[in-house]
Amino acid sequence: MEQLANRVAVITGGASGIGFATAEALAREGVRLVLADIERAALDAAVAKLRAQGARAEGVLCDVSDRASVQALADAAFEKMGAVHIVFLNAGVAVSGPVVDMTHDDWRWVIDVDLWGVIHGVESFAQRIVAQGEGGHIAATASFAGMVPNVGLGPYCVAKYGVVALMEVLHRELRAHGVGASVLCPMRVKTNIDASGRNRQRDYGGPEQQSYPEVDESQLAGSLVDVAAVGQLVVDGIKRNQLYLFPHPESREFIRRRFERIDQAFAR
Repeated sequence: MEQLANRVAVITGGASGIGFATAEALAREGVRLVLADIERAALDAAVAKLRAQGARAEGVLCDVSDRASVQALADAAFEKMGAVHIVFLNAGVAVSGPVVDMTHDDWRWVIDVDLWGVIHGVESFAQRIVAQGEGGHIAATASFAGMVPNVGLGPYCVAKYGVVALMEVLHRELRAHGVGASVLCPMRVKTNIDASGRNRQRDYGGPEQQSYPEVDESQLAGSLVDVAAVGQLVVDGIKRNQLYLFPHPESREFIRRRFERIDQAFAR
């Protein structure tokens, strides 16, 4: 999608972090925006900030773990804007700890938001974008953990592997319809995902103070990338119809080693 001006984009998890940074980058391209988020106050503030920058922006409260909520988001977006061309399925949460210590609610929450949230978005938007016949793009936030699994992030890795696979399939299936697909696989980015437990729904055990324990950041892989750079990378990837989006060049070596280990298994 080389020309983005006057197109319409929907972004889940759009009130902060990568979602909002991508919204700002799309606004600079003249894209009209529908932000979706589970936090009303943050959503209202994000929409107000975009409007102050001269963007056409609307906000819709949405819980991506709820299929009906995402379907309502799609209906609202088409009603408010008349069309949707770009969908960025970005909302995500995480819980840290050994797999043996994970509760069933931990698994349900992470997979329902991080994987089912993306599936709900694809269900609600993909067919309508194809039927429009105007081209489009569907992007989703996975993670480096969707390429190389991280110890202590079992449910998150499972969900993000699923997101990578789904976007790889969409990239092949939708190209004949003029609809592209991208999957974002960052390492460390300046966002508030560490505090995603604040929005943990009652059905999954209710809010938590933090989703991650305190850690020594010097032991974490990858440099800490500014969120604005990631947002611009997403927009550039949409314009180029690039499947894999890697904000961290250093992730290349880790991914190479993983596939080298897989290749070596065939030689035994």
